[in-house]
Amino acid sequence: MNLGFLGLQFSFGLQQSNMGPIYSYLGADEASLPLLWLAGPMTGLLIQPIIGALSDRTVTRIGRRTPYFLIGAILCSLCLFAMPYSRALWVAASLLWVLDAANNVTMEPYRAYVSDRLDTSQRPLGFLTQSAFTGLAQTLSYLAPSLLVWWGLSPDALDPSGIPVITRIAFIVGAVLSLSTILWSVLRVPELPLTPQEIAAMQTEALSARTTWRDLRQAVVDMPAPMRQLAVAMLFQWYAMFCYWQFVAFAIARSLFDTSDPASAGFRQAVLVNGQIGGLYNFIAFVAAFAMVPIARRIGARPVHAFSVAASGVAMLALPWCRSETMLFMPMIGIGLGWASMMGNPYVILADSIPPERTGIYMGIFNMFIVIPMMIESLTMPLIYRPLLDGDPRNVLMLGGVMMILAALATLAIREQRAIRRASA
Repeated sequence: MNLGFLGLQFSFGLQQSNMGPIYSYLGADEASLPLLWLAGPMTGLLIQPIIGALSDRTVTRIGRRTPYFLIGAILCSLCLFAMPYSRALWVAASLLWVLDAANNVTMEPYRAYVSDRLDTSQRPLGFLTQSAFTGLAQTLSYLAPSLLVWWGLSPDALDPSGIPVITRIAFIVGAVLSLSTILWSVLRVPELPLTPQEIAAMQTEALSARTTWRDLRQAVVDMPAPMRQLAVAMLFQWYAMFCYWQFVAFAIARSLFDTSDPASAGFRQAVLVNGQIGGLYNFIAFVAAFAMVPIARRIGARPVHAFSVAASGVAMLALPWCRSETMLFMPMIGIGLGWASMMGNPYVILADSIPPERTGIYMGIFNMFIVIPMMIESLTMPLIYRPLLDGDPRNVLMLGGVMMILAALATLAIREQRAIRRASA
């Protein structure tokens, strides 16, 4: 099943490393970039909780989660194929809305699927394995343009819109991977069949907008205390990661190539360098996620997560002071540790505190703790970018570093794992 997750995360990696530069190639102003990234958090806020509630009650011949995998994968592949052919800023922004909606339709059932198949003792391995595959997929997606250059394509070959040809090819590869890996996973790892009792319980009421809204409202009322406490840490860490993804390429362009011009060769080189260091931090995340499994089992997911996001915060604070490509690779250790933990350990904490029959809806609601901080960042950054941060993307990274350290402190305030298990008993 993790092969399908690899294709999905390849798509996310392409967005993280390329959407900011694509918007700039098409004429977007740096300060307005966060507003153009609103598609991800907005669609996540609206779609994942609804899909979570629906998938908990869906009964089909191919399972309750699988229909959503397939619909999302098809839409995602179509958008990835079309994105680098955008001829105007509004076209790229519109495609990102559909692409993020498709990714969110697929993502939430994948998260719920882990809890469906694994018991409590297996969940650290399950979620951190998903985190590892996130790191592997995004390593490949970040490195894709550089690999194409190493294979002989020119980084300065542009289409009529100013988008590099290597970017277009990377997105086409992503489109093929997204659809093919999910189809392979669906065929090779079918869902576990529901018992007649489970089906009868799900069908006591017809699936409808009313029952979906009622389930969402009741789930919020009944939300376990550890899940509420996680919300604070999630606010800081996801605000920070959105700062990083949106502005790291622009910070590198200034630090290493002394340019803010997206039409310059130096800026295109900065985008390639960002892909290379991004590939490194995602590879570190791939390795670190597996290393975290025995540690999280032994001392708990909470202290592991706190240490990891603190390391990521220190790395973000250090990045603006790096003046060579070699120096840039060192902070990627911290970014990789934080990213590995963010994609796994919060879900370990969450999964042990929620009732199994409501996994889908709670995974969807938990996604709100990711997308709301992203929305806050996207709406506040244009207001503070020039007045408070001097219009310098390096200052945005330093703000992200402070936010990550605050996330570590908030994580330490969450109740111990043993207390979480008692609360869910």
